[in-house]
Amino acid sequence: MNFKHILSEIEKSDPEVYEKLSDRRQALKGFGAKVAMVALPFAIGSMFKKAYGQTSKTVVDALNLALEFEYLEYTYYRQGNNTGGLISASDLPGFKAIEAQEKAHIDFLNKTITELGGIPFKPKNFTAATTVAPYVPAAYDFTKGGTYTPFSDYTTFLILAQIFEDTGLHALQGQMPELLSNNGVLQQAFRLQATEARHAAFVRLVRRLAPINAPETPAPWITNNIPPTIPLQPYYLGEDNVEHNRIITTTLPNIYYADGVMPKISATAAFDEPFDKTKVLSLIAGFKL
Repeated sequence: MNFKHILSEIEKSDPEVYEKLSDRRQALKGFGAKVAMVALPFAIGSMFKKAYGQTSKTVVDALNLALEFEYLEYTYYRQGNNTGGLISASDLPGFKAIEAQEKAHIDFLNKTITELGGIPFKPKNFTAATTVAPYVPAAYDFTKGGTYTPFSDYTTFLILAQIFEDTGLHALQGQMPELLSNNGVLQQAFRLQATEARHAAFVRLVRRLAPINAPETPAPWITNNIPPTIPLQPYYLGEDNVEHNRIITTTLPNIYYADGVMPKISATAAFDEPFDKTKVLSLIAGFKL
C-alpha cells in the first residue's frame, strides 16, 4: 500500500481534506519501509518531550491501554513457551520470537509513557512473589474460570492466542485517533501495530496448516466476522462491516473476478475495525483476576 500515493491523490481530489491531513504526512512518510522492522520502534526517550512538550492525558491513556494488552500477551506466551510438551518443536521458535517482541513492546511503552510524564500501567498483583517483571502470572486466569485449557491443549492455546492478537489489533486501531496530537508517538504506534499484525498472521497460519487444520481455514488476516469458535463470536462483531468513509466497498470494481464484483469476504478483509477502550476491556475482563 503506497501511502504517499494516497496522500497525493487526496491532495488532487480534495485540497481542503489534504490540508487537514498535512501535519500527519511525516508520520506516514516512512511507514512503508519501517513495517519491515522486526520488533518495534526504538526512537524513544526525551525526543518526545522535546518535540511536543506537555503531552495530553489522552495520549498516555491510549498507550497505557496498549501496555495493558502487552502484559497479558507476554504473560500468556511466556507461560505457554515454558509449558513442556505444549507447543510443537517446529512452532516453538516462532512463539519464542513473539514472546521476546512482546517484552520489547512492554519496555518501549513503559519508557515512552514515563518520558511523556505519565504513570505506566501495572497489572494486578504486580508485586506477587511469582512476578518476574514483566511476567505477571498472578494477574490472569487464562482458563477463564475453567472454560479453557490453553496450557494442556495446543489447539486451545492457539485459539486464545488468535483472539488475543486480533483483539489487540482492534484495540490499537481504536486508539490511533487519540495519538493524532503527537506525530512521533503516532508513527511508533503504527510500527508496533505492524508487528502485532505479523504475530496474528503467524498464529493464524499455524492454525490453518496441518496438523491443526482449523475448520474455518483462517487466513492471515480477519475475514468477514468469522471466529475460531462460535462462543468467541463477540471478539469479531462488526468485522462484517463493508462501509468505510461513506463508501460501500462491495460496490467497488474488482478486475480479478469475471463479474467485476467485489466479494464481501475480500471487502471485509481489507479493513480492521477499531474497538474502543470500553469494548476492549470487556473482552479481556474474563481472563483477568
